Amino acid sequence: MAALSSHPDKVSESERAAADVKFKSISKAYEILFDDDKRDAYDSHGMAAFEAGNPMSAEVDLDDLLSQMFGMGMNGAAGGGPGPRKPRKGDNEEQSYTVTLEELYKGKTTKFATRKNIVCKTCRGSGGKDKAKPKECSACHGRGMQQGLKSMGGGLMTQETVICNPCKGTGKVYRDKERCKKCKGERVVEEKKVLELYIPRGSKEGDKIKIEGEADQLPDQEPGDIVFNLVEAEHKTFQRAGPDLMAKVNIDLSEALCGFSRILVKHLDGRGIYVKHPRHGRGSLKTGSIIKVAGEGMPHKKSDLRGDLYLLIDVDFPDQDWLRKDQHVEKLQALLPKPGNPIQAETVDEVDYTEDVNLDNFGGEGGQGEQWEDEDDEDSSQPQCAQQ
Repeated sequence: MAALSSHPDKVSESERAAADVKFKSISKAYEILFDDDKRDAYDSHGMAAFEAGNPMSAEVDLDDLLSQMFGMGMNGAAGGGPGPRKPRKGDNEEQSYTVTLEELYKGKTTKFATRKNIVCKTCRGSGGKDKAKPKECSACHGRGMQQGLKSMGGGLMTQETVICNPCKGTGKVYRDKERCKKCKGERVVEEKKVLELYIPRGSKEGDKIKIEGEADQLPDQEPGDIVFNLVEAEHKTFQRAGPDLMAKVNIDLSEALCGFSRILVKHLDGRGIYVKHPRHGRGSLKTGSIIKVAGEGMPHKKSDLRGDLYLLIDVDFPDQDWLRKDQHVEKLQALLPKPGNPIQAETVDEVDYTEDVNLDNFGGEGGQGEQWEDEDDEDSSQPQCAQQ
C-alpha cells in the first residue's frame, strides 16, 4: 500500500519528482526486506552496502521509511526509533564425517581438537590499540563494501557488491603503529579448542549433527555453527534400508534339507543371532529364501522401537566329487523327491555341453555365430557397375 500511494501517477505534477524518488526507495526497501542476502548486508553495513550501486539510497533513510510503512525499522524494533540491531549470524562451517554402521547402531561420542578464529580480547575486536582512532578506509571510502567483477563464464562479467578486504567491511582502518599488537589489526586471533561430537544411535547417512556457535567468530556477529554431514561407510556384512538391516547367510545343503540350530550372524553390537530352523514344520530352505527376525534392525532415534533384520539364505552345494560310489547315489535318489513329468518332443537331439562357464560372453559374437557371414558382405568388395 505504501508503494501504491507513493506512485508518481497518483500525485500532482508538482509533487511527481519527489514521489518518484520515494517510490523507488520504497521498492528498494521491499527488495532488501525480502532478500536474505541483502537483508544481512543491510544489518551489517546499513545503506552503505548499496550506495555504490544505488545513488538514491542517501536521499531516503531506509529505517525511517520502514518506520512509516510498518512502524518498525529493519532491525525489527517497534516504533520509529532504530533501536539496537541484533547481530547477524555468521556462516556455518560444513564438513563430511564418515561413520561405521556399528557407530550408527550404538551411537558415538568423540572429542576432537580444532582451530578457530575468536574475537581478539586485547582490542575487543576493534583491531586498534586502546584510545587509537581509525581513519576512513580509502579503498571503499568508509562504506565497507566495494564493487567487484564476477565471471559468468564464456567471457561474460557481471558487477557485484563485495566486502572491502582492506578494512574487512568496517569502513575504517588503523595506521600500522596504531594496530593491536595481539591480532595485528585483524580483529581476530586463532585459538585451539577441544569440542565434543555426539552422534545419536539410529542416525543415518545424510543426517546433520550441529555444534552450535563454534564456527569462526567475527566482531559484531553471532558465530555460526559447525555442521557435520554424516556419511555411512560400507559394511562387509550388513546392508541398511531405513530402519531395517539385511545380511547374506550361507548354509550347507544338509542344513537346508534337514534344519539347523546355530548362530547365523554376528550383530553390530557383537551379539550372536541364534536361529533354530527345525526340519519338521518349517520345510527346507533354498537359495533366495529369506528369514525375518523382528526387532533386530536399526534403532529409531529417540525411541525404543527397532527395525527388522532380514537374513538372505544362500545354499552352498558340496563339491562335484562328494558322491564317489554308485550305491550312495542310488540311496540319495531314493530319498530325494522324484523329478516331475519329462518334457515331450517329436524330435530329440542329444547334444554336447560345457560346464564351469559364466555369462560374460552371453549375447556376444562368439560361438558358431562367427562362422556365418552375410552374402551381401562377401560381395561388398566387388566393383559395382555405374548407373547409366
